[in-house]
Amino acid sequence: MNIRFVGDSCCEFPEDFKKKYECITVPLTIEIGDHVIIDDESFDQMDFLRRVDAYPKCPRSSCPSPEAYMKAYEGEYDMLFVTTLSSELSGSYNSAILGKKLYEEEHGVKNIFVFNSRSASGGEMQALLKAAEYAEMGLSFEETVEKTIHFIDEELNTFFVLESLETLRKNGRLSRLKTLAASALNIKPVCAGDKGTIVQLALGRGMKSALNKMISISLEKVRDTENRILFINHCNCRKRAEEVLSSYIEKAKFAKTYILDTRGISSLYAGNGGIIVSF
Repeated sequence: MNIRFVGDSCCEFPEDFKKKYECITVPLTIEIGDHVIIDDESFDQMDFLRRVDAYPKCPRSSCPSPEAYMKAYEGEYDMLFVTTLSSELSGSYNSAILGKKLYEEEHGVKNIFVFNSRSASGGEMQALLKAAEYAEMGLSFEETVEKTIHFIDEELNTFFVLESLETLRKNGRLSRLKTLAASALNIKPVCAGDKGTIVQLALGRGMKSALNKMISISLEKVRDTENRILFINHCNCRKRAEEVLSSYIEKAKFAKTYILDTRGISSLYAGNGGIIVSF
């Protein structure tokens, strides 16, 4: 079956998925003062982190235009599945929906569905993996959409621990987070996605303590890990991500695991040293 998978650039595609399916990324943009970064294959994480570190203000991100999504929908496909950042955190979802509407006004109705991941980074990829799984089983377009939405709404879990929440806070992404960590005391919050917004679950004194709490809390919440795919997305901290993976597999079994470095948008919000987990 001829299927295309589309993600905004907060979605990190694993290499094996890209080899098996046709995938396309619709990039967001990042502004660091007057410097504009297109979050595409040219993204240089180390240069980006250096620029952010040297910039006294908070970088900003902009979602893709509907026209950019329209272009991603072109071509002859039996099904086309799209995943975006949570609509509660970004305009990317609305832009993708409008792009679909405009595309179909010009070219006619097509089997395109845009999933609101209610997540980010690896959580977005989880939605596409489920859609691929259901399509491979021979389910119809409508059945694949219905089951994937159920997975997103009822089963998908995203957790994270960051060195700092300042970029999220300054960009207005912490509307439901009442307690912020005291950086002077090296307190790190354990956070999670909740219906597309961010909530705080616990606090840890230092990154190691917070990560251990995240692992324990997440495994308490999700029992059927044997049938889950674990994503660990990290921003410039591969060793830390490997340690988190080791801790998970000591305590639980997973159908498959991935460690992926973050692209531009995930790097912007996760920050240097941030860890994002989804399963």
